[in-house]
Amino acid sequence: MDNWARLSLALRILAVDSVGLGGLWLRSRAGPVRDIATRLLAQTPFDRPQRRLSASIDDLALLGGPDPAATLAAGRPVHRPGLLADPALLILPMAESAPASLTARLAQALDKGHHALIALDEAAEDGEGLPSALSDRLGLFLTLDGERSPRLLPKPIGRRRLAKARALYPFVTLPDDLTQALAQLAARLGITSTRALLTTRRAARAIAALDARLTVTEDDLIQAAELGLAHRTLPETEAQPDQPPEPPQDQPDQPDQQPQEQDLQSLADLLIEAAQAALPPDILAKLQSDRATRAARGASGSGAAKAGNRRGRPLPSRPGRPDGRSRIDLVATLRQAAPWQVLRKRSDTLNRALIVHRSDLRLKRYKEVSDRVLIFVVDASGSSAMARLGEAKGAVELMLAQAYSRRDHVALVVLRGQQAELILPPTRSLTTTKARLRGLPGGGGTPLASGLATALDTALRARRQGMTPSLALLTDGRANIALNGQPDRAQAQLDAEQIATAIRAAGIAAVTLDVANRPQPALAQLSSLMNSRYVPLPRADARAIAATLA
Repeated sequence: MDNWARLSLALRILAVDSVGLGGLWLRSRAGPVRDIATRLLAQTPFDRPQRRLSASIDDLALLGGPDPAATLAAGRPVHRPGLLADPALLILPMAESAPASLTARLAQALDKGHHALIALDEAAEDGEGLPSALSDRLGLFLTLDGERSPRLLPKPIGRRRLAKARALYPFVTLPDDLTQALAQLAARLGITSTRALLTTRRAARAIAALDARLTVTEDDLIQAAELGLAHRTLPETEAQPDQPPEPPQDQPDQPDQQPQEQDLQSLADLLIEAAQAALPPDILAKLQSDRATRAARGASGSGAAKAGNRRGRPLPSRPGRPDGRSRIDLVATLRQAAPWQVLRKRSDTLNRALIVHRSDLRLKRYKEVSDRVLIFVVDASGSSAMARLGEAKGAVELMLAQAYSRRDHVALVVLRGQQAELILPPTRSLTTTKARLRGLPGGGGTPLASGLATALDTALRARRQGMTPSLALLTDGRANIALNGQPDRAQAQLDAEQIATAIRAAGIAAVTLDVANRPQPALAQLSSLMNSRYVPLPRADARAIAATLA
């Protein structure tokens, strides 16, 4: 079955039980292929109307509430219903850039059992993707990346056949052996979400109902697993790292149950093969990279707006409508409405003292001021550790001396031994810094990947507090400790490159200072993956480092 046939099947399953399945995660970039998919979507006779959302929709339009402009115009409270007021099939383009507030609202709406969602994921780079708050609630997944337009479009399901399937669907059952095989499949693939198992059972029952059958077959479960479990799979070595030893063949424990266990095992193997064959070979790696990057970000949306941690001076008010975040500038609004009162009262039959239109509303604005956090990642390993650490100490103290006037914060991550250590959380206190830096030892291995991961976590925590983080990596580039703490130079380099890619995806500014005697190509490549500025400083001192980072 090709992806176009899978899309047709997914839409038919959704038409049978859209709310029970939660919806469809459709991964495809904008273009002719995606347009064909949305055309098929529009032709499918769902049991509820389709409502198209925007990733930038505000709470008033989504949830409803008092409408200030209409209230002022009518002279009485006016309530505006939102898009979630009535049951609907919601369609969300650019779902990968949805802010965290919107994904939370949609997740709550799906949990209430009145809506279904089709998320159009247009992720173009690694690290992008659907937020986990939505992906876990959508029972079906399909990717059209790399597909071409079909010669013949799949025909939408007829309304008569769909009505028969909906009537038969509540009476369709799943045999016990298939239920056990599904549970075994989830355990082997490392799938811990109970929603995934429930929606896959529903999808299998819907497929049987579409074929006018009361019992789910193996083929039905395979097709449901392709759409509902394939994208959640993990390698078996990761899903079950500690496998108990198999009992000896001659052990006479319950011999009459061995054939049944073998049948379940073979059925689970068949389901795994079908699930893995349903996706392109690189899509699992991309999805897992998306999950890892979003987990490192600590946020569910990749396009959420970032606000500063301090409010600056007021800016001139701007026209607009209240969105739940901005405040109305009452003086500016009245000033805008005042010149029109004579003309407006000529046609006013309510004898109102003041007539304010929507176009008169003015919203307050302030300049957002975000403190800067400079995170030093210092290599304190090897024979020259003390020299580099001394240079970093001097640079940190020089940067702190300027922090009082520029409101900068600094943090220090040290690479030594088997794991990096955050010895100085973000601070502006010169006294605390000197106390933490005094007598700091060095030497040992170079856990570069651990240091980058620690710096990334520190930067993301600072960003969630409204500050602007940036990284400064000071090393000779000779990583020799992997992320698991074991000495493995090749794996250490791969782990460092993976974390560097996550730093780039998070959009964190960085600079890489190469303090080796000669420039290191591996470190230059790592800097390119991190999208940072590469500066070779073979004879770096504290003032040179501080001047580079200023």
